[in-house]
Amino acid sequence: MSLKRHVAAVCGDGRIRLVEENVPEVSEGMVLVRVYASLVSPGTELGGWKHLAALRREGGEIGTPRKFGYSNAGIVEAVGDNVSRFRKGQRVACIGYGFALHSEYAVVPQNLCVPLPDDISYEEGSYSMLLATAMQAVRRAEPALGEKVAVVGMGLVGQLTAQLHQVCGNFVIGWARNPIQIEIADKWGIDKAINMKTEDPVEATKAFTDGRGLDTAVLAFPGKAGNTWKAVCDSMKITPDGHRMGRVVMVGGSEIDCAWIAANMDIRFAARTGPGYHDSAWEKGNDYPPVFVEWTTEDNLKLGLELIRRRKIDVLSLTTHHVPLMEATEAIDSIINEPEKILGLVFEEN
Repeated sequence: MSLKRHVAAVCGDGRIRLVEENVPEVSEGMVLVRVYASLVSPGTELGGWKHLAALRREGGEIGTPRKFGYSNAGIVEAVGDNVSRFRKGQRVACIGYGFALHSEYAVVPQNLCVPLPDDISYEEGSYSMLLATAMQAVRRAEPALGEKVAVVGMGLVGQLTAQLHQVCGNFVIGWARNPIQIEIADKWGIDKAINMKTEDPVEATKAFTDGRGLDTAVLAFPGKAGNTWKAVCDSMKITPDGHRMGRVVMVGGSEIDCAWIAANMDIRFAARTGPGYHDSAWEKGNDYPPVFVEWTTEDNLKLGLELIRRRKIDVLSLTTHHVPLMEATEAIDSIINEPEKILGLVFEEN
């Protein structure tokens, strides 16, 4: 008899439902994992909690349920051929779109799995995907010790990016529009966080940098940046001849107006979790030569877990909701009317 699983799926009416299906075959290079925790990345997976709430108000049709999820943690149940680094009973964190689903079981390429230390919870391990994404954004910024950084958009990736910059010895101001996000950032110890709805971010950042301006800004939010992009430009360092300078990293799908301005700023994109992700040959075990690729997705995942283990990164403070997977529909029904109060939502085993 085929092993069955339930997978969380988002529907056209804005509801989350469970789809029952057979667990995929554990083929060569793949690992079967019994999942104990999975983290929802609301922007990428759902279009945002507010979008989900809006679909409900519009009363749309159910349509074809779309399975989602790409970051979880659990215990290895079986391994496919040519998998030697994992064994049955081993704790792991896993990532991968279409693989690390919100489900009781996941079949994941071996290079998208990393060992989960015994002193890290499954919930903490489920943050691996977004932590590696934030790590790639920090690497793209090439930070130097003591720089002043603004993280614009304090969702999950923004919160993790801000924490990593502070680990690097930088001073971080977070720009947010949600009071809950500011409360959470203050809880884990951000240098400063402001509400853009009630405080001028340019003036606040000027005061934060002692009038010097920003070395780096990270855009960690989706959609058109509009006036926020102008505020970012106005907050960067300025040379005596009137040119803005510094580095801007885009990690959240922001859209900016790139018309010419008096600036010599670097605009950099940060995609995914590092080299290897979406290379199916690498994901299943065909490693890159380390002399040419020093920080692969796997390296970033392992480093993220080590930073959690050493308590340099706090992911637990980002979780606002714990939801039993088999109660997903009813649980989300009960909280979706206040989407602004949801940050980290973790599905757990019943």
